[in-house]
Amino acid sequence: MADYDVIVIGAGPGGYVAAIRAAQLGMKTACVEKWIDADSKPVYGGVCLNVGCIPSKALLDSSHKYHEASHAFDVHGIKVGKVDIDVPAMIDRKQKVVKQLTGGIAGLFRSNKVEGISGTGKLLKDRKVEVTDKDGKKRTLSADNIILAAGSVPIEIPPTPLDGDTIVDSTGALEFQAVPKRLGVIGAGVIGLELGSVWSRLGSEVVVLEAMDTFLPMIDQQIAKEAMKILTKQGLDIRLGAKVTGSELKKGKGKGVKVTFEDKESKKEESFDKLIVCVGRKPQTEGLLSDDCGVKRDQRGFIEVDDHCGTGVPGIYAIGDIVRGPMLAHTRPGNPSPD
Repeated sequence: MADYDVIVIGAGPGGYVAAIRAAQLGMKTACVEKWIDADSKPVYGGVCLNVGCIPSKALLDSSHKYHEASHAFDVHGIKVGKVDIDVPAMIDRKQKVVKQLTGGIAGLFRSNKVEGISGTGKLLKDRKVEVTDKDGKKRTLSADNIILAAGSVPIEIPPTPLDGDTIVDSTGALEFQAVPKRLGVIGAGVIGLELGSVWSRLGSEVVVLEAMDTFLPMIDQQIAKEAMKILTKQGLDIRLGAKVTGSELKKGKGKGVKVTFEDKESKKEESFDKLIVCVGRKPQTEGLLSDDCGVKRDQRGFIEVDDHCGTGVPGIYAIGDIVRGPMLAHTRPGNPSPD
């Protein structure tokens, strides 16, 4: 007899919703999640709640209020003195928002009798899951049905290796403790533009380097054109057709990073205090599957599924960022969009 009716690997918007619904339907359900906080306690909500849409929107809200107070109150007849920004306090407020929402999911797990299991899950053959906790201890669980919902991670590129301080990904860009005087953003996708907008409003000189010649090619081009106008008016220096070829961390006083890139004209370079690499995300499927589990991945690392999210292995399903379709929390986890 299996240990559970359903085991879900991953507690993001796809995984935690699936786990709660399964439990509500009377199934004995467990959800495996590797994310832990500074106190080594499990944290639910995945990328969206912890380092994605929720914290970025919290910072956008704060930066918008600062920008209005600094530049727009006078048109309403509101007179204020010099407005300052306390970045650590802003980051702390963001973290409180995240903690409240992730704690809410923990409460939903308890009220719906979903067993949260802290650790990294790996699918084995015969509908088994190996769970490795933070101390490296392993145990094996079995279930009649297993839902893979491991989410995604930022893509790294060789020309700009991350150092966790000067060169960061989208997660690191949510933790700056001061406004960079000059900020570089590689990638003019929605994540790069959002983060660039936050720090631009707070006073950073933001340069966005985008390798493609078309701005936001994935959306309606009339909307993209208007977005370009608004962001440029806001102060973002968006350079299309700029392919980054290398980076060099500066030493000594001032530090920062020098970035080299090529456009249609020539080879160029720019220096920044901080650099954010936002060139997209990839499915977090490395280490998720044993070689003999039977589940297949495509060339990009996405798990292959049918129209009902079945993997072709009886009782094994995959949802969310690790399958085809847009990596968006509000898309239906159970119905991935066709390619």
